[in-house]
Amino acid sequence: MTDRTILVVGTYDTKDDELTYIAEVIRGQGGGVLTMDVSVLGDPSVPTEFSKHEVAEAAGSSIAEAIAGEDENLAMQIMARGAAALTAQLHGEGRFDGVLVLGGSMGTDLALDLCLALPLGVPKYIVSTVAFSPLIPPERLPADIQMILWAGGLYGLNSVCKASLSQAAGAVLGAARAVEPPARDRPLIGMTSFGKTVLRYMVALKPALEARGFEVAVFHATGMGGRAFESLAAEGAFAAVMDFAPQELGNHIMGSAISAGPDRMTAAGRAGVPQLVSIGCYDLVDFVGWQEVPPRLAGQEVHAHNRLLSSVMMTAEQRREMARAICGQLATAQGPVTLLLPLRGGNEWDRPGGPLSDPEGLAAFVAEIRASCPGNVTLVELDAHINDPAFAEAALAQLDRWIAAGVLPRPGAGA
Repeated sequence: MTDRTILVVGTYDTKDDELTYIAEVIRGQGGGVLTMDVSVLGDPSVPTEFSKHEVAEAAGSSIAEAIAGEDENLAMQIMARGAAALTAQLHGEGRFDGVLVLGGSMGTDLALDLCLALPLGVPKYIVSTVAFSPLIPPERLPADIQMILWAGGLYGLNSVCKASLSQAAGAVLGAARAVEPPARDRPLIGMTSFGKTVLRYMVALKPALEARGFEVAVFHATGMGGRAFESLAAEGAFAAVMDFAPQELGNHIMGSAISAGPDRMTAAGRAGVPQLVSIGCYDLVDFVGWQEVPPRLAGQEVHAHNRLLSSVMMTAEQRREMARAICGQLATAQGPVTLLLPLRGGNEWDRPGGPLSDPEGLAAFVAEIRASCPGNVTLVELDAHINDPAFAEAALAQLDRWIAAGVLPRPGAGA
């Protein structure tokens, strides 16, 4: 087994004992450790590999400036910017294989920025007194973050908190040893969807795309799935996207906590990645099933999917708003965009006679898409339902046209 190196980050002026214990556990299992101090006022008992001064300098600032502001929030934001920048630099240089950050609410705030600076696939662990807390909004969470509650560890070491610290130390080292990084030996297509009972196009599309030489990754569009999708799109990981389930955007604008953030449906466009887009579950707003319905949706029909998730049917006016939001996000794209608009519906439940069928609502949405579709988007209307074979065939036909025109490289060409 090849040893791996873990970057251990925290405020060594107040959590020296805990951070030193974590490092000892990692080294005791044969791993290597690099240490980074993100303190402001105090100093560690033993110098760290990366000092608080180097962290502040990476943010274009200094510890003196952080102290002079006399505001701990602003000071830690300086350290968060510096820690994120320095960590990204160190990872680019191949200096470490995984990261573990320890903190209370202040340290967790910093940790989230730091982990967001690392690509998907790098093991990222946060030991936090506010793990799994509603204090943490979904858009702050890196797509592949791991968190564990720092139970009983607010001040000093004890047997209770050692259970959390040792688990985290072993987990991050084990993950760094076991992780299989993306191969990137075939062009990757990112696709969004829901389960096969709701959206079925991926059943036909995945083998057909793989037969053409692509790799296909399907993302479950329930908030964090969209975060992962957008994160990879921003990295330029996708040769093309089939973003057929934009519901997270509707969730966001309607006030649901099941959100991928305000930038959903923009990362691929900013990167110039060719986009095939459609309307899967455009008419539903998902919300946390054990919470109250968001105020904007009160009094509307609710479909309980399970004990965790429920869906509210949008009104005709809300569907128009959703159409405008989709078109607004796509208007910023720097690459080619084709919007496939299936005129017979966007999820299995809204077929004629289905439990969520609403022909007037669908007509309102279609009319608004036609009126709002920006000039950079090619609108293709299909006399089909999104789950009909004709939809998947149309998507493949457009992809093949892009390949033939050189918009997408032919898989294997020049390899």
